[in-house]
Amino acid sequence: MSQQFDVVVIGGGPGGYVAAIRAAQLGFATACIDAFKNPEGQPSLGGTCLNVGCIPSKALLQSSENFHAVQHDFAKHGISVEGAQMDVAKMLERKNGIIAKNAGGIAFLFKKNKVANIHGLGALKGRQGDKWVIEVSNDGAVVDTLEATHVIVATGSNPRQLPGLPTDNQLVLDNAGALALPAVPKRLGIIGAGVIGLEMGSVWKRLGAEVTVLEAMPTFLAAADQQIAKEAFKTLTKDTGLDIKLGVKIGEVKTGADSVSVSYELNGEATTTEFDKLIVSIGRIPNTQGLGAEAVGLALDERGFVVVDDHCRTNLPNVWAIGDVVRGPMLAHKASEEGVAVAERLAGQKPHVDFATIPWVIYTSPEIAWVGKTEEQLKAEGVEYKKGTSSFAANGRALGLGQAQGMVKLLACAKTDRILGVHMIGPMVSELISEAVVAMEFKASSEDIARIVHAHPTLSEVTHEAALAADKRALHG
Repeated sequence: MSQQFDVVVIGGGPGGYVAAIRAAQLGFATACIDAFKNPEGQPSLGGTCLNVGCIPSKALLQSSENFHAVQHDFAKHGISVEGAQMDVAKMLERKNGIIAKNAGGIAFLFKKNKVANIHGLGALKGRQGDKWVIEVSNDGAVVDTLEATHVIVATGSNPRQLPGLPTDNQLVLDNAGALALPAVPKRLGIIGAGVIGLEMGSVWKRLGAEVTVLEAMPTFLAAADQQIAKEAFKTLTKDTGLDIKLGVKIGEVKTGADSVSVSYELNGEATTTEFDKLIVSIGRIPNTQGLGAEAVGLALDERGFVVVDDHCRTNLPNVWAIGDVVRGPMLAHKASEEGVAVAERLAGQKPHVDFATIPWVIYTSPEIAWVGKTEEQLKAEGVEYKKGTSSFAANGRALGLGQAQGMVKLLACAKTDRILGVHMIGPMVSELISEAVVAMEFKASSEDIARIVHAHPTLSEVTHEAALAADKRALHG
């Protein structure tokens, strides 16, 4: 006898587990199927984000920043430290503890909200009457069968592989391998100057590795506002010490007994470089493996994404899809909001997810964050705009922190003053960007932020000053 549910969510990452919790809160009998296992072979909820992505990378970034501060920054505060050493095993143990705590927290929330927590790989098998049949397998063996009125596909994404170069997470690493290196490699190569490449490169550079980043695009951080991107390139190469090469054409990659050689062409010149470890971070692809999409006729586009409309409906009745497996930015917070929205639509509500106000963050040092349009986009679209910029260099709080690099840039409509985009590089801008998101959601003008009282001394004063500068009335610039 199959277990009966109103809603079955396939995937327990930030999109799936949040969708399941919200559906249960709204009174639906809900189950969540998730196949992820930790290195010990135990179920671990939270998907890529919690287990081998967003959360563990932030843990390692903080550890590496602390080690760097001991070596380079504490002396300025009058603190002398001799013989500082990094225990990589202890650092990884702390990281794994954070993962376990968060995964356990999701399991607790499932129990609290009466979500059935089912471990295994979920596959759509077809319909029986008005119910979808979902088969759950573990290590290739069928362990359960569920029936559901509604199915939410939240299967996420996988790392894109470099053609002809399989990832073994020994010499050639993806995001999971980059987060679990047992020792600091002397020579670390990274293919791809995206979020993962820059964050992982920063971690291992601070801990002593020589890091070379090879990027095919001629433009650094092409998705970001280029004034901010140029500032980021300068700080990441000059201060962090990453060797970032742009416009690289990757050739043959060979793995040896204990090293990897990468042949590439740069500015017409052929080079071969030997690395102890190589991280491949060239993007992610939607994960529909084992889902049974073809068997039930679930439509996928030419890139492998599940096809959905603006409300996350697929082409199949009562089948929805959210997060990395559908169109839009591959961001955990986007997936979560789509999950909430679908659950609320099932309950007859009318939620809304605005892609135009989804924030982006890169957790390098300094951090990079933005929301809305870049200056390049506004120019290309022929939009008349004005801009205001302000630096952290003279901000009292930033100087006190010893992190006075970077700036805030605000773009507003020249006619209406409505905020069109806000771009930041500097200390804790992952937190500061929320003010801009709220302002844009409420259709605020640059004058609105300029007239809001910001506490002193705070980092947020730089946002205030950028808003003032947009109206050519900066007080400290």
